[in-house]
Amino acid sequence: MRRGTSAGAAILVIWLIIGAIAAGQRGYFNNDNESCAEAGTTIVTIIAGPLNYVGLNPKVNCEVPQPSR
Repeated sequence: MRRGTSAGAAILVIWLIIGAIAAGQRGYFNNDNESCAEAGTTIVTIIAGPLNYVGLNPKVNCEVPQPSR
């Protein structure tokens, strides 16, 4: 049972490293994440990991709806 846990942890770490590389290639670390959307997009890109290289381009939109009058 212990081998499966360590193998799973290794896969998770590799997954997140690949996601961080993808975020770096897209330039998400070059600027200050001043908005919710920029920070969210960076985080989602890292979590998406290798899926970034098969066409997934996650974006986060943090626009809050305005109350009606």
